[in-house]
Amino acid sequence: MSVIDLDYLRTWIGTSRIDEDLIAARHARLMAATVDCLAMEKICDGELLPPLWHWIYFLEGMPSRELGLDGHPVRGGFMPPVSLSNRMWAGGRVSFLAPVQIGSSVRKKSTILKVDHKRGTSGDLVFVTVLHELTSLQGELLIREEQDIVYKNSTPPKKTSSGVSPIPSAQFMKAFTPDSTTLFRYSALTFNGHRIHYDVDYCRKTEGYRNLVIHGPLNATMLAAYAEEISGRRVHNFSYRGLSPAFVGDSIMLQANVLGDKVTLNSVLGTGAVCMQAEALIA
Repeated sequence: MSVIDLDYLRTWIGTSRIDEDLIAARHARLMAATVDCLAMEKICDGELLPPLWHWIYFLEGMPSRELGLDGHPVRGGFMPPVSLSNRMWAGGRVSFLAPVQIGSSVRKKSTILKVDHKRGTSGDLVFVTVLHELTSLQGELLIREEQDIVYKNSTPPKKTSSGVSPIPSAQFMKAFTPDSTTLFRYSALTFNGHRIHYDVDYCRKTEGYRNLVIHGPLNATMLAAYAEEISGRRVHNFSYRGLSPAFVGDSIMLQANVLGDKVTLNSVLGTGAVCMQAEALIA
């Protein structure tokens, strides 16, 4: 196969798998401790699962012999065998159609929706979009999600300017500064073996990052929670897009503006650079 054999990679479109899991309160309480959730009394059976916390369930546990160098499962199983070295969770769109109750059993169907090739400033990019549908055991659709995974080749770390741009103003702002313990706990909760989140030598020498990378899904989870915190209402739809990586040691400012039923959100680094953009529709 050539470096980017798009026709071959697209033969994975339509591939699907089904899983089932218990939305266990114990696992949710561990997540609450990881993100310093203040409403611990609501993390119990019968209460509603906070937005995007479904990512800590339906975990795939592959034996070590079936993992690649990066700590992810070897490609060519469910995910197409993209030959580009770096894999990142780039963004997605989530619709919360019905409540997911803690303590309930939920079924998840995942399907490869599309595979696209683009050329970026750093070279080839391959985007794989995966559709996830979470349903009750009675068949009610609870969550519909499209998840974008991007593959690219390693690039040397870019030199950053010593200048600092002012952080743009917003109606609401809140600091979020995850440390290496936060990353360890979130990786453990999601059974995420990707070494960019815990192996600093691998980060620098193999994938070209300057430090441990903060999980994009963790960043998105904090933004979704912030939308509910400032509005006092449940998120109905949530879309997000990673623009640049954030690293351990970075101070992240969560920003939000409320416009009727819409909340626009950014995660902004101390340099003024936006690392993630998001939009929430609140019910």
